[in-house]
Amino acid sequence: MRKENFNLFFAKRSRLLKSGEAAIFMRIICNGTRIETNTGKTIEPNLWNQAKERAKGNSKKALDLNNFIDDTEIRMFQLFQEMQQDGSVITATELYNRFFNIGPHKKVERMIIGTFHEHNQECRALMGRDFELGTIKKYETVTRLLQRYIKKKYEAYDLPLTSLDRDFIHGFEMYLKIDREQQQNTVARYMKAVKKITNRALANEWITKNPFAGIKVKTVQTDPTFLSLHELHLIYEHPFTGALDVVRDMFIMAAFTGLAFIDISNLRKEHVVSDNDGNMWIRKPRQKTEVVQNIPLLDIPKAILKKYEGNKKAAKKGTLLPVPCNQVMNRYLKEIGTICGIEKTLTTHVARHTYATVTLSQGVRIENVSKMLGHTSIKMTQHYARVLDSSILEDMQNIREAMAGDVFAKKGDRKK
Repeated sequence: MRKENFNLFFAKRSRLLKSGEAAIFMRIICNGTRIETNTGKTIEPNLWNQAKERAKGNSKKALDLNNFIDDTEIRMFQLFQEMQQDGSVITATELYNRFFNIGPHKKVERMIIGTFHEHNQECRALMGRDFELGTIKKYETVTRLLQRYIKKKYEAYDLPLTSLDRDFIHGFEMYLKIDREQQQNTVARYMKAVKKITNRALANEWITKNPFAGIKVKTVQTDPTFLSLHELHLIYEHPFTGALDVVRDMFIMAAFTGLAFIDISNLRKEHVVSDNDGNMWIRKPRQKTEVVQNIPLLDIPKAILKKYEGNKKAAKKGTLLPVPCNQVMNRYLKEIGTICGIEKTLTTHVARHTYATVTLSQGVRIENVSKMLGHTSIKMTQHYARVLDSSILEDMQNIREAMAGDVFAKKGDRKK
């Protein structure tokens, strides 16, 4: 379609505004029909080139106006092609209505929070199959934080999805770090959740530009907290009762198998098998990576499984163990740590870290530890080996002091 039969921009010099500027109008001409509309843009009459339908010069106002005209022409032509493809009757009025999103073909504008809520509802519907509760709660937390950020910065309850640009993403990151005082790895976890939904928006063409383009979500390497065999023994031997007894048993089970919290929670009868020699194993795909964990069962986890045979709460869920929710576990673990005089902050994941570091420190090959933990790469397991370097140095310091104070002291005495 030729441009002169499509749309034309012109400055209305006949009726200048009080500022002395001319309003820029757009005239749409299509298939013998025509319509004119005020674009809301203005320019000084002497800065308008009607032959080129563009503003003159390189001032910010001129550049902004020319960019607007360029974008408008591109969008108008796209709409024209879409109408051709779907067989619509193309008139100037219909193009106008679709361009300004009015009339019977008006599209409901997607909003940021609305899009996140839609995603979260889908996750809830797929809970237990494609998504776990912890993952869903992470997305729901991110949604609440986005709502607070939008209200604080933009004084609104929601914004169009097209507002998700680099400035928005950067501002949200700063909000998490400064206003919410979140640590870098927590910020990175939340930003990755936002990035997943922006990728979904891009794939569905709800937005056209990637707001994360050029933005790297960084995490910092931290040393995992783990218990020594002595600390683990303190917890195992302490006579707990009631809920504390159950939580202690679940923690010990994880510390002697390396299973993550979600995998302990979903441990079922079919995951515990015996080989031809009568050895018992846990063979279960890890929930997070779907990598099969192949874990030999030691006496202590065997005893825990025996203890909870026929447990009503576990049987109701179809699992082997009555594992409380993660929040309850972590709350009681703090109490257990205090009772046992352990200064480290106990969480469900500390048990998995303990299994990794203890097995490595006892000479189990890193390749085997990686398989038992269900890691997708041995590089993940090497993180624990790096932690052990500092632990070995601490232990060797004690030997160095003993040798210096005993063996070498005696040698010095002999010289005298």
